[in-house]
Amino acid sequence: MRKQALEKSYVSMPALMLGMITAAASMAFAFVDASKAAEVPKADLVNRKELRVCADPADLPFSNQKGEGFENKIANIIGDELKLPVVYTWFPKATGFVRMTLNAKRCDLVIGWGQGDDMVLNTNAIYRSTTALIYKKGTGLDGVETLSDPRLQGKVIGMQQGSAGATLAAKYGLMANVHGYPMIVDRRYSNPAEDMMNDIRKGTIAAGILWGPIAAYWAKRDGEPLVVVPLVKDVGASRIAFRITMGVRNGDDNWKRTLNDVIRKRRADIDKVLLDYGVPLLVDDDTSTEMVTKPRPSEASMSLPTSGAATAASPTPASANP
Repeated sequence: MRKQALEKSYVSMPALMLGMITAAASMAFAFVDASKAAEVPKADLVNRKELRVCADPADLPFSNQKGEGFENKIANIIGDELKLPVVYTWFPKATGFVRMTLNAKRCDLVIGWGQGDDMVLNTNAIYRSTTALIYKKGTGLDGVETLSDPRLQGKVIGMQQGSAGATLAAKYGLMANVHGYPMIVDRRYSNPAEDMMNDIRKGTIAAGILWGPIAAYWAKRDGEPLVVVPLVKDVGASRIAFRITMGVRNGDDNWKRTLNDVIRKRRADIDKVLLDYGVPLLVDDDTSTEMVTKPRPSEASMSLPTSGAATAASPTPASANP
């Protein structure tokens, strides 16, 4: 029995060695193929003759077809820096927006998109903002600056369903009389922010909690101006502050770097647009809720690491590289 076992073991060794050599060779070839694949440049889908922007046609204060939103103004700054005319692909920022615009290759840039959403490749932040409280003067809430203020208890408060502001409101026990407004709608036909402001003016609700850039814009329109208080003093206020970036297609790394360079060079111009629209701007430090009150200085242009990025503003389209 021992002899048979030794014989079987001896007979099987060449086959075993051959298998190991074959496997090793396969791994080596796979490694070489993977290395070569990594060196192959990605197809360039970014249009080099125009700045093609994906935008909502009716989403003020962000954008509209008349160019009245602050994202329209920021797009103009980007176009000016790259010496490219700005053209738009219009689609409502609701379900399917990225799929039907950016990912369909109909445009190359979304001006405003939340940092960390992997539907797009995020640039550096163009701003950081926070949620705000809105109320009407003379209704017993003058001077309220936090959701923890006892004067809000028992009041009917409007807020968007599923928003970060609503989560913080729940922490302070403000959900008993909440009046909900939808967050994702086609704003060509519905405007929940405007509805909330009108309900505050009419007294249907005592106050509202809304994303600051939207609150600041609509609180001053179509009626008596309302008080807008950025919520920066509550415990947990940092959790309702978010960075907003520009978004490009996943894989468009050179294009992203080009845009990051523009953001650095034109920081002061971008800040001025945002402050002109009343956007509550916060410093970039996620642990701080300090407000920005004047445009921050722009940084000098930084050299781009690849030739593809360096030619992003060229009027000649690149054939296979983006």
